[in-house]
Amino acid sequence: MRNWDRPELTIDGDGAVRLVTINRPENFNAVNEALHDALADVWRVLQRDRDVRAVVLTGAGRAFSAGGDMEYLRRVASDADFRYRTMDGARRIVSEMTAFHKPVVAAVNGPAVGLGCSLAVLCDVVLMSDQAFFADPHVSLGVVAADGGVLAWPLMMSMLRAKEYLLTGDRIDPVTAERIGLANRVVAADELLVEAHSLAERLAAQPAQALWDTKRALNLHAQRTISTVVDFAFAAESETFAHADFHETLDKYQQSVGLASAADTTGASRKEQ
Repeated sequence: MRNWDRPELTIDGDGAVRLVTINRPENFNAVNEALHDALADVWRVLQRDRDVRAVVLTGAGRAFSAGGDMEYLRRVASDADFRYRTMDGARRIVSEMTAFHKPVVAAVNGPAVGLGCSLAVLCDVVLMSDQAFFADPHVSLGVVAADGGVLAWPLMMSMLRAKEYLLTGDRIDPVTAERIGLANRVVAADELLVEAHSLAERLAAQPAQALWDTKRALNLHAQRTISTVVDFAFAAESETFAHADFHETLDKYQQSVGLASAADTTGASRKEQ
């Protein structure tokens, strides 16, 4: 797309559908500063392009997104000014996605963790690979799950379910995700992008104004609910990032992920972030 040069978040395609790809595959699409900024900016760019009628959002490589990049999280924790800017950017991601008029189909091709999970479930239709999973480990890392989990999950599943998965950080497999309302359906990995594009093309062919205003009306439910909790949620997340024991918790978490990566190179099953 013209005037868009963000290698961490690419926009491809022509015609009515654009493929937006989270593009840090060597880091399992973990979110760093540049990607965080791009995720906040991309929706207005797509909104202004009159040729775009629908969007597919996916991840490059094996993951949809592994959440926050570890070094990025360390800087958020240690640099107060950077933390405040990051919280503002996170709020923009949520507000821009819920205000975006055009339909977005999530093609969740692999693990979607933390912010990655939030990005997926803030889309309009969620197609999930049978090799993917969701998880929000914010609490296990010692921070409040403000960038989507506490904002959006109670709109999609029961409050009891939202509490269980957010407070424990447990993984949600594809079948369970579909059953509890975080995914529309589970798709074989090798068919995921084809099916997502097919659905996006179908949506793009609908009468545009009726489609977009119906989405806007539906999203008013989400926006009004989110507005009641967003100020406290992000203030609390910022406070927990600054908490003294966050670095220790992050060190332990990173070590566990490193051990899992080493196991993967020897043929053992890999535990994603």
